[in-house]
Amino acid sequence: MNTLGRHILAEIYGCNPQTLNDRELIERIMVDSALEAGAEVREVAFHKFSPQGVSGVVVISESHLTIHTWPELGYAAVDVFTCGDRINPWDACNYLTEKFNAKHMTATEVKRGLFDQPVSVKASSL
Repeated sequence: MNTLGRHILAEIYGCNPQTLNDRELIERIMVDSALEAGAEVREVAFHKFSPQGVSGVVVISESHLTIHTWPELGYAAVDVFTCGDRINPWDACNYLTEKFNAKHMTATEVKRGLFDQPVSVKASSL
């Protein structure tokens, strides 16, 4: 079975609360995680909630990374979706876990776009 991409749904626990509440830092870490995985960053949008929490998206040529944080719980919900076989989404997830000083991460990988025949898609054509 051939796929268009891989989608990691990560639950990141025991994170530094100050990090999870810092919009600029979260944005930098998310962009750096995409670059660390070898992705090409296209656009970035992040929002700081009051009194706490950050949500954001990093659009990459290969798809996207998203985050929603709950600093009061030391928790971040992260999605990393990459198309093609050039980028390993686990590299980005592991980078985020390290930079958030997380105590625990669980994740599920979902194969996206399942096809019986070979698929030839360039990530930049999305």
